[in-house]
Amino acid sequence: MQPEPGPNFPPQTEQVPPAAVPPAAGAPRRRRTGAVLGIVAVVAVAVAGAALGWFLLREPPIPPHEPVAEELGTALGSGDLADFPVTTETSVVPEEQYEAVFAGLVESVDEYQVSLAETTPVEEADDGTASFTATYAWSWPFSEDDVWEYTTDVEFTYSGPDGREPGEWRAAWTPAILAPELESGERLAVERIEPRRADIVGAGGETIVTERDVLTVGVDKSRVAASEWTATAQTLADLLDFGDEARADLVARTESSGDKAFVQAIVIRVSDPDYDRQALEETPGVLLIPGTRALAPTAEFARPILGTTGEATAEIIEESEGRVEAGDIVGVSGLQAVYDEQLAGTPGIHVTAAKADSDDEPRELWANEGKDGEPLELTLDVAMQQHAEQVLAEAGEDSPSAIVAVDATTGGVLAAASGEGSQGYNTAMLGQYPPGSTFKIASALGMLRNGLTPDSTVSCPEQIVVGKEFDNVDGYPASALGDVPFRTAFAHSCNTAMVGQHELVSQQDLHDAAASLGLGLEASRLGAAGYLGEVPADDISEADHAASFIGQARVLASPLAMATVAASVAAGHTVSPMLVVSDETEGAEVPSSTLRENEAATLRELMGGVVQEGSAREALAGVSGVVGAKTGSAEGNDGRTNVWMVAIKGDIGVAVFVEDGDFGSTTAGPIMRAFLTGS
Repeated sequence: MQPEPGPNFPPQTEQVPPAAVPPAAGAPRRRRTGAVLGIVAVVAVAVAGAALGWFLLREPPIPPHEPVAEELGTALGSGDLADFPVTTETSVVPEEQYEAVFAGLVESVDEYQVSLAETTPVEEADDGTASFTATYAWSWPFSEDDVWEYTTDVEFTYSGPDGREPGEWRAAWTPAILAPELESGERLAVERIEPRRADIVGAGGETIVTERDVLTVGVDKSRVAASEWTATAQTLADLLDFGDEARADLVARTESSGDKAFVQAIVIRVSDPDYDRQALEETPGVLLIPGTRALAPTAEFARPILGTTGEATAEIIEESEGRVEAGDIVGVSGLQAVYDEQLAGTPGIHVTAAKADSDDEPRELWANEGKDGEPLELTLDVAMQQHAEQVLAEAGEDSPSAIVAVDATTGGVLAAASGEGSQGYNTAMLGQYPPGSTFKIASALGMLRNGLTPDSTVSCPEQIVVGKEFDNVDGYPASALGDVPFRTAFAHSCNTAMVGQHELVSQQDLHDAAASLGLGLEASRLGAAGYLGEVPADDISEADHAASFIGQARVLASPLAMATVAASVAAGHTVSPMLVVSDETEGAEVPSSTLRENEAATLRELMGGVVQEGSAREALAGVSGVVGAKTGSAEGNDGRTNVWMVAIKGDIGVAVFVEDGDFGSTTAGPIMRAFLTGS
């Protein structure tokens, strides 16, 4: 139903779809759209302009703070502070202050490190300034175990931009940047407190090496005119009885040193009677400086073993990795060098801060008190060692010689003396020589293990050929030739009888028998340089195999090794010698004993025959307590006759050796007798 026309309803008209109604002519619809777009563009340009204006007019942002903190860390590590931006409250120049503060410190370390540890967050103020704190870690390694480490804080400030240019971070420079609580004018110094060098002690804790009074003798060039320097050095060389080489060296060092230099010539004991102290003191230009030095009872006492101390060389300093500094007294040879770190101890390090013109006590910033050295304990019996050295000195042998005594119960080396002919070499423990007929102790053990007994009959002809001809020693008794009991052949040291058993006992058997007596083993408990010999076990020529039975060809031993052989026979088990008493030597793995007591008892019986009726009868006649002995001689590589004697007295095995002698009985025998009798 359609509504009626009325005042509220217009007359009804026909509805035409909008698409069917053509637009009126000149309708402005498209122009209106373009106008809108134009308005939008104008607005956009205005906004962009405003944004550009804001961008151009805004204050530059605060620069990142981490990079500048890192840069200061690098500058502090190098000392190159000239170009780093800082603020100061005084006229101090940071780079100059840095150099002055650390001058005494940088000389004491190879290198030091500075690194950025952390930074606090940046705090911005309303006025555009900002700040943060950086913490730096410092490390000063005086040695591997002495490292001074600390941190310092640095305040950084940002004062805002400079016009349109961004500002920069600046460090607030104070001395405390360099070391904790460091004050203006203070300088750092390092004091090195030298520890006491420890003693070397022997059996029973008896002192061997300790600090003894000495005099350092030299030319003091400041005490004489320059024209007298050379003559003074020559006069001093004469007073000290220097040889040509030492004399020339002293003169050269005197001439090349500074005008006021003290040129050291020698260090002597205050009590040394070999030098005319009064003449030295009265010579113009010669100075004697008192001091102490770690020394043995005498200059000769076990010197090849103990070694010496002296001023550290450049090589020693470099190898110490900071432990040793120029001027330090260190071990330069022998046990003094091997155990230098233990004996020397650890220096104390004190770092202090003080003002150059102040009378105030330096302020301690850091200290490591260090520790004195720890004593080195040896098995040497002081009296026995001195006696052995005296016996060798009285024997007067020009060639190398030695006496070694080993305790069969403990393996401790009681004496290891090298004669004057050794010229400072440790012949006693390091000499390598064919042991000659003393090796027949090992050969005899090999034969016993292959069925022989002391009463077994063996042939002892004048000569025998096994690859080459073997003879008995000149003067061998005719009564002991022919078919004789093995004990007789051993007592008189029949070479041909021993060589004749080359088919019964293999080279491996000889090697194993020697090892059972400690010969050829590693010196695992010695704690010092030592050689225990060598006996080949592999296949060798028939002639060398035969020669091995009489301790020649490729068989080698040291006096220490042969004393160990005698000690093993005395002990009834394989002895491993020990010189240094320490946790390492006492805990070292010891070769298991392959020597049985019944075998050792038989060897003692055979060695007893050598003293009772054989080659050692005259040398050791009447010496009490001697269980047995064995003489020996061998041709050395240089054509010399190396002579030996080993003996057992009580529970001690002893070896005597002379590089150039006649026979074991006639050259080594009297030395052995003098040692065993104490006269």
